[in-house]
Amino acid sequence: MIDRPINIAIIGLGFGAEFIPIYQRHPWANMAAICRRGQAGLDEVGDQYGIAKRYQDYDALLEDPEIDAVHINTPIPDHAGQALKALRAGKHVACTVPMATSVADCLEIIRVCEETGLKYLMMETVVYSREFLYMKDLHDRGELGRIQFLQASHQQDMDGWPNYWPGLPPMHYATHCVGPVLGLPRKDAEYVSCFASGTIREELHAHYHSPFAVETTHIKMRDSDLSARIYRSLFDTARQYRESIDVYGSKRSVEWPLIEGHPLILHTAKRPEPEIPEEVKCPDFGHLLPPEIASFTRAGVYNEEDHQHLSFLQGAGHGGSHPHLAHEFLSALREGRDPWPNARQSANWTCTGILAHESALKGGEIVRLPEETFSR
Repeated sequence: MIDRPINIAIIGLGFGAEFIPIYQRHPWANMAAICRRGQAGLDEVGDQYGIAKRYQDYDALLEDPEIDAVHINTPIPDHAGQALKALRAGKHVACTVPMATSVADCLEIIRVCEETGLKYLMMETVVYSREFLYMKDLHDRGELGRIQFLQASHQQDMDGWPNYWPGLPPMHYATHCVGPVLGLPRKDAEYVSCFASGTIREELHAHYHSPFAVETTHIKMRDSDLSARIYRSLFDTARQYRESIDVYGSKRSVEWPLIEGHPLILHTAKRPEPEIPEEVKCPDFGHLLPPEIASFTRAGVYNEEDHQHLSFLQGAGHGGSHPHLAHEFLSALREGRDPWPNARQSANWTCTGILAHESALKGGEIVRLPEETFSR
C-alpha cells in the first residue's frame, strides 16, 4: 500500500504524453518524471507540462529512489525488457499493450511480479472504454441474462508505420479484441485454434516470415461453456479502423457498430421482430472516477487555464479509457491489491494472440495456453 501521492514516471512521450495531464490532476498521483531518448522532444513535453525531472537514459530513471512506478509507452519490442528492468529495480509497472512478443517473456514478468510482490498492469484500452463499461454494467446487473457467445475484431491499416510494424502477424497485436471477450465474463483462455486467410504483398513477408492478411481465432475459455471468436487484420485489407466487441446473452445482446462514431445496438429478446434492436448511446462513466479527472472521459476536453486540448485519442478512438486506466493503476497501488488485468491476466491475453499465430502456421492446430497464465 502507498498512502501518499504516488510518484509516476512516464516513458515514451508520443501516445504516452496524453496521460500526463491525467496524472497531474489525479489526487493520488505526482507526475514526477518523464523519459525520452531525444532531448528536444523531451524538453518540449517537459516545458509544456511543467515537469522538471527529465531523463534520456531509462536506466538512470530506474535508479531514482523517488520513483514509485513507471508507465511504459514505448515501441512493442521494448515492452517486456523495460518492464522487467523496472520490476527488478523495485518499480511498479503499467505498460501499454501488448505485454511482450514472446510467451517466455510473459512468463518471466509473472515470475518476477510474484517473486517481488510488485504490481503490473497491462493498459488495455478497450476493457476501460465506455462501450465495454456499458456492456459490463448490463452484465453486472443481470440484464444480459446468460452470456452465450462473444466476438471481437480489431482492423487497422498499418502501412507507413515505422520499424517493427511492416508484415507484423495480425494476432501478434491482438489484445484489443482478446481482452474484451475474456474480460467481460472474467475467464481465461485455455486453448486456441486460428486460421489464416488471404496474402499480403510479398515484400512484407520476410519481416516475420508471415504472409497472412487476416487471422481468425476461436478461443475456448477455461472452466466455462463459453468460446469466443476474434479476427484481426493489419495490411492489404480495406477497412476503416475498428475495435469492437459483440456480446450475445439470453435476454439481451449488444453489438458494437461497424462504423466509428455510430451508436451501439442493443437487442432485447421476446419483442416483436422490428422492435428487437434499438440504438443506445453509452454514458461516459465519469462518475466512477475522482471528479478531478472525470472530464477526461470525453473527447477534446479543453482547459481554459493552459489553452490546451487535454485529451484527444482517449475520448475518441480509445473510448474514454485513459483516465479509467490511470485510476485503476493508482487505486491498486494505494490499496495494495492487484490491478485488472494483473500480470497473469495480461499474459493470458497476450499469449492468446502469440499462440493463435502459432496455430495459424500449423493450419489451425489447437494450441494450449501455459497454466502459469491462468488466474488464481
